[in-house]
Amino acid sequence: MVSGGGTLGPVTPLLGLAEIIHEHNPDTEFVWVGTKNGPEKKFVEEYHVRFIPITSGKMRRYFSFLNILDWIKIKLAFGQCLFLLLKEKPDVLITAGGYVSVPLHAAAWFHSIPTWVHQQDVQVGLANKLMAPFAAVITTALEQNVKKFKKGKTVWLGNPVRSDIYEGSKEKAESLFKLKKGLPVVFATGGGTGSNKINQLIVEASQYLKGYAQIIHLTGRERSDVQAKYAESIFENYQAYKFFTAEMKHAYAVSDVVVSRGGFGTITELSALGKASILIPMPGHQEENVKFLSDAGASVVMDQKLTDSYKLAKTIQELLENKDKREEMGENLRRVLPIANKESVLKILEKIIKK
Repeated sequence: MVSGGGTLGPVTPLLGLAEIIHEHNPDTEFVWVGTKNGPEKKFVEEYHVRFIPITSGKMRRYFSFLNILDWIKIKLAFGQCLFLLLKEKPDVLITAGGYVSVPLHAAAWFHSIPTWVHQQDVQVGLANKLMAPFAAVITTALEQNVKKFKKGKTVWLGNPVRSDIYEGSKEKAESLFKLKKGLPVVFATGGGTGSNKINQLIVEASQYLKGYAQIIHLTGRERSDVQAKYAESIFENYQAYKFFTAEMKHAYAVSDVVVSRGGFGTITELSALGKASILIPMPGHQEENVKFLSDAGASVVMDQKLTDSYKLAKTIQELLENKDKREEMGENLRRVLPIANKESVLKILEKIIKK
């Protein structure tokens, strides 16, 4: 049983894990537990994984009257999870975070079902802090994070990635997105739910990039498309999409530069492909995620408070004009953020099952 959602951050690495496990043992059955309204349902069903939604409540670390309502939701979710685990009888639970996973992993402890918690971000989130004591094994994407969890049950794994990310085709992308040959491509994404700030910057930056680049813009399904539609009608080098599944690999394949937030799932995919990137992190944990990448010359990091559309367009243009710099950034990213290998994943799973 795999869990996570609300955003696609906890989703993409777990699909990579599931793929490795299924390749080793084709009889393995997976079921995904996620939120009722998040983007993960459509995404995981593309991989033919059965999806079960449960009630989800957000755990805020600040005062809000919504905490009262969400605490009721969390208690309801715990009850749901107790019955769900009795029905499904999973051998192991795996998560990479997300509030929806907390009541599930607490219920698993109640039923003595072993759990595996994977930590992606530099900063440990509240959900993983709460689940860590229940976990049989904790893995981390970054070596430095091993020391943040209990010694003896924490392992540095790297971050898993879906194999189909490597199967993107430039030719397919040119046809799919109706691109002009010979003109560089910028792929901009704010994640599965989208980022208003990224969307605004990209739409406005597109006017400065006419003749320099064509832009594929993944706006996110929950964001207003008024600006995007306006830009599409004005700028011939720009096109917007609300949601990608299989199209994602082709967008990556054809892109010369990727503009994104600082989510670890996306950063991992960029590392796997050795892509040059401009990251504009959300204030908070994403700033921690990208700081070490900037220090290592693995990405260009921009502060959203200090960045305007002209500055972003200028930075994109400078990267497009410097192929050596783009290649160097891609190599540095692969070096500082290695991808989890199959042998390590299977060894950890075997260890959990034997407990």
